[in-house]
Amino acid sequence: MANVLTPEQVTANIKKGAFKPHIYLTNLCLSFFQESKNFVSSKMFPMVPVALSSARYYEFDKGDLARDNVARKPEFGEVAPAIFGKRDKYYHCEVDQVITGIDKISSLDYQRSNALAIIDPRRAKIRFIAEQMRIHMDRKWADKYFNAASWSHVYTGVSAPPSGNQFYHFDNENSDPVRFFNSLGTKMLLSGLRRPNKICMGVNVFAALQTNASVLERIKYQGSEANPANVTENVLAQLFKVSEIVVAESVYNAAPYGAPDDIKFICEPNDLLLCYATDAPSIDEPSAGYTFTWDMLGNGQYTAVSQFEGKESTHTEFIEGLICTDPEITCADLGVYLQGAVSPDFNVSAAV
Repeated sequence: MANVLTPEQVTANIKKGAFKPHIYLTNLCLSFFQESKNFVSSKMFPMVPVALSSARYYEFDKGDLARDNVARKPEFGEVAPAIFGKRDKYYHCEVDQVITGIDKISSLDYQRSNALAIIDPRRAKIRFIAEQMRIHMDRKWADKYFNAASWSHVYTGVSAPPSGNQFYHFDNENSDPVRFFNSLGTKMLLSGLRRPNKICMGVNVFAALQTNASVLERIKYQGSEANPANVTENVLAQLFKVSEIVVAESVYNAAPYGAPDDIKFICEPNDLLLCYATDAPSIDEPSAGYTFTWDMLGNGQYTAVSQFEGKESTHTEFIEGLICTDPEITCADLGVYLQGAVSPDFNVSAAV
């Protein structure tokens, strides 16, 4: 059993400088910051920097673009001018803010003891602000894009034989996702003039596709004993003929401060969004959505983190985060939303 110092011995050691209270003796820090790859808001649709917080933009009429207006020229005459229509659409970026504080008196222990940088209060609070803004952006993204009300084409998963805008749940033994996504791609081409190139799916959907019999049958000869075939995002992207698949794994605490934690996925884990989006903003290329960003401080950045002093009597330093974005659906025909892509009782987190 280790020797226990008496109060007198502790006092003597402090006077000698041999013992320092409140010193962290390890480089281990138990922080629960999420991995950057879990967030989806910056991956699916391009960011569009704008000079004004509110303005209009054009949307050309796809019907006019796809119509064959070329006709035989009549003798001594001319054909009627072709109509090239456009509509005005509107964006509006508003500033969101988050603030946290550093008690300068309590932080003196860290400064005087040469505490490790990983547990420095200022560094931790700045990272906390950045995490808050990522969570907020994903929640705004999900509210705008990851719901059935936003898109022209909505399909619902069922366990019984599907009809109309229905499909078999991906965890159903009759499901053939590859054939289904190929069919959806052709339908999007006819309605929006582009084939889909991106998919964002909930965690339960990804788990169901990884064990889907039809998917496994298609890749079973691609592995070896040393490198067995695994159903990854890249494998599914190739099977579904899209360039990128994003699994929405970001979470947030839905409970108010002081209540027991209620950790939830930001994007509905049983749903999926199939869409076409450009890699970068383009005036002559359609996209299902754009995220308009405004540099509210005039520094070219749509996010900003700054520090400022509180009232002198509070001995507090505040850290502020600002973010200004407006996610907009710019072509509802270039998105297909699958709600209930897995059966209601399929829950990968409950199976652990």
